[in-house]
Amino acid sequence: MADARPLKRIIATDCGSTTTKSILIEYIDGEYRQTVRGEAPTTVEKPLNDVTKGVINAVTELEELARLKYKDDSIKFIKDDTIWISEKENEGVDAYVSTSSAGGGLQMMVTGVVAKMTGESAERAALGAGAIVMDLIASNDKRANYEKIERIRQMRPDMILMAGGVDGGTTKHVAEMGELVAAADPRPRLGSSYKLPVIYAGNNKARDIIKDALGEKTDLIITDNLRPTLENENLGPARDKIHDLFMEHVMAQAPGYNKLMSWVKGPKDGKLVTIPIMPTPAAVGNIMQTIAKVYDIEVLGVDIGGATTDIFSVFTKNKVFNRTVSANLGLSYSISNVLATAGLEEILRWVPFDIDESGLRNMIKNKMIRPTTIPQQLEELVLEQAIAKEALKYAFIQHKEFAVGLKGAQRQREISEAFSQSTSGESVVNMMTLDLLVGSGGVLSHAPRRNQSAMMMVDAFLPECITRLAVDSIFMMPQLGVLAEISEKAATEVFEKDCLIYLGCCVAPVGKIKPDKIALTAKIELPNGEVFQEDIKFGEVRLLPCGVGETAKATLKPGRGLDIGEGKGQEINTELQGGVVGIVLDTRGRRPFTLPLEASKRVPLLKKWMKEFKAYPEEILK
Repeated sequence: MADARPLKRIIATDCGSTTTKSILIEYIDGEYRQTVRGEAPTTVEKPLNDVTKGVINAVTELEELARLKYKDDSIKFIKDDTIWISEKENEGVDAYVSTSSAGGGLQMMVTGVVAKMTGESAERAALGAGAIVMDLIASNDKRANYEKIERIRQMRPDMILMAGGVDGGTTKHVAEMGELVAAADPRPRLGSSYKLPVIYAGNNKARDIIKDALGEKTDLIITDNLRPTLENENLGPARDKIHDLFMEHVMAQAPGYNKLMSWVKGPKDGKLVTIPIMPTPAAVGNIMQTIAKVYDIEVLGVDIGGATTDIFSVFTKNKVFNRTVSANLGLSYSISNVLATAGLEEILRWVPFDIDESGLRNMIKNKMIRPTTIPQQLEELVLEQAIAKEALKYAFIQHKEFAVGLKGAQRQREISEAFSQSTSGESVVNMMTLDLLVGSGGVLSHAPRRNQSAMMMVDAFLPECITRLAVDSIFMMPQLGVLAEISEKAATEVFEKDCLIYLGCCVAPVGKIKPDKIALTAKIELPNGEVFQEDIKFGEVRLLPCGVGETAKATLKPGRGLDIGEGKGQEINTELQGGVVGIVLDTRGRRPFTLPLEASKRVPLLKKWMKEFKAYPEEILK
């Protein structure tokens, strides 16, 4: 089928905890575009207990909307109560793919010998595969053995990933971890009729020891060591096994998933094959990695939800992928945790009006007990977006701490590094080289004004030098991530043209100078023919008009001691990409920048910046 003609129609669904979202992707005039979308409640719980019912309902909406769009009643995507995949032209669809986070997603525990070495590698493998890591058990984590056993027993994960030791090294500590897991005899979260899946990806010399300890009690899978040497990390085989086991064990226990797994098919290597259902976060990571590879760029993405905030990044010339889940930072169920993490002062520093502490606390508690509500008043919206900035900031701090080079590894240092403090284990996240920052989640994707999304992303992530900003229009990234498994062309074209809404770009010199000094000398030729030319002082924000698909020629010279990508004080000539918001010039300097504690100084400053961003109506900023 794939050799005869290109994929003409593809249906992709994302089965979430509450909503099943469907999209139709079509091949039109030589390119792939997302044309119709639908959604329906997810049906994994009583009384329906069958996820495919929600899928059929969501795809039925696609069918009806496609008929309206094309004024063609013969369009049919469902036949015999399944997704109709046909090899004939203009009949059914050519492929159906799906992702899922229904049932709470994939929940895992990981074990390692040294928490900051093999344990951290195991976490990276599990997070990259789309899991929520419930706990890391390590030989050196300072808990008594009985506490570790009790913890494993209580958590009831979907599966356990065991790492530890380099190939050929000592087996003592790996054997101890195997005995701990065996003593805990953990039960799986879903289903009582099968053994808990355990993946062993540690020292190859200890495989027989692990088999003896866990072979009878668990469904043990042995794969390549994810840390074969201190200098190398090999996460691919472990991630692949996690995906396989997610399908075979976790999804197989959820109501209706066996049926759904028989539906997902598409052409690959000239044959119609089953395309495994992917965990939603793993699919998002997949599209991030695909985009980074296809366009040869560094990408940072965030998905902020009601309960968690996921951050994905692809950095360095080797395109190192990392994902973190801040399971206690969200904007509804976990909103109180944001308050506990950041504190009232940190949140209130983003609010440009007086509000008493009890008012802010009441707003947060109301959001927690009524998680589906949205702000009804402008002041509530400002407060929610202030909380979002702190949630994003702390989630990003956690991500930078996790996304590091290999600890314990020795590496050859260049002459330029001889006097620096850099060591293995430093963060691979470098905002000075970041090309694209993508935001998703309700507070970013559905902000009343796109300017608010740009402001939140700039204030929370503090991009440096020149960074392009975008938001996911309807959270389409999971479907595109699994679509990339069968067609990178379709996934990247739809990602570029229909998924992303480009906000523009942020230009931010890095460093610190005195407030009365010039931070940026800019000469920018705008698409409308105007020339913006200004010496911008430290601590300012400017917003220039430059639309989607437009570029502006710029000559930018940072102030003394500041860097815009080519070294301190070095002028650059470049083209700046536009978007629905435009070009943001941010001269607030050193990251993170500090705000005055006194409201009399801070509030006027906030109002000035928000006016420049055109974030809110004038009346709230008077």
